[in-house]
Amino acid sequence: MPHTPTHPEQKKKLDRRVIIAAALILVVIGGGIGTAAYIATAAKTIYIENAAVSAPIVDIAPTTNGTLKTVYVSVGDTIAPNTVVAQVGTELLKSQDGGYVIMTSNAIGKPVGTNDTIVETIDPSQLRVVGQVQEDKGFADITPGQRAAFTVDAFGGEQFDGIVDEVEPTANSGDVVFNISDKRQEQNFDIKVRFDIAAHPELKNGMSAKLWVYKN
Repeated sequence: MPHTPTHPEQKKKLDRRVIIAAALILVVIGGGIGTAAYIATAAKTIYIENAAVSAPIVDIAPTTNGTLKTVYVSVGDTIAPNTVVAQVGTELLKSQDGGYVIMTSNAIGKPVGTNDTIVETIDPSQLRVVGQVQEDKGFADITPGQRAAFTVDAFGGEQFDGIVDEVEPTANSGDVVFNISDKRQEQNFDIKVRFDIAAHPELKNGMSAKLWVYKN
C-alpha cells in the first residue's frame, strides 16, 4: 500500500502531542521521586513545626516600691555586667550579667513595684532554636548531640545546621487527648538546638523557625 505523506500541519500537531505526553511522563516520574525522597527524609527525621530562636530572658526589677524616675538603656543596646539600667526612687537598678536589651519600661514617672519588670535582657551567646515535641511524636528518639537542621521564616527556605544541645527533663502540658477509657493531656518537651551564632548574626531572638532532628 503506498505511503501517504504527512501534511506539515498534521506533523506539527503530532509533534506537540509527543512533547506533551513526554512532559506528563516526566511530571509523574518526578513527582514519584519527590514523594519517595520526602518519605525517606521523614523516616530519618523528627519534624517540629513550631519553633523559635530564643534565649533565656533576664528580668530586672526593683527590690522596693517607688517611682520610675528614668531608664538609662534602650532596646538594642549591648550592656556590660553591673551596668546601671534604671532608677526607681533612690534605688539604682543594675544588670548582673550584662547582655542585649530586648525591653524597657515606658512607665516613667509612675509608681512601680517589685513585680514590675523595668528592663529585660538576654545573653546572645545563649541563643538556641527551641521547639516542643510531643511525647508520642518522636521524643524518645531525641538525645543531646544529634544533628539538626532548621529554617527561619524571615529567610525563606535557607537551611541552617545545628546540634541538639538540651532535652528538657520536665514536660509542658499540651492539648487534651481522648481515648476509649479516659482523657489526658499531651505532654510536650522543649528541645534546644545550638548553632554557630558568630556565623549567623542575622538570626535574632524571637524569630519563628521550623526544626528537623536527625534520628541516630
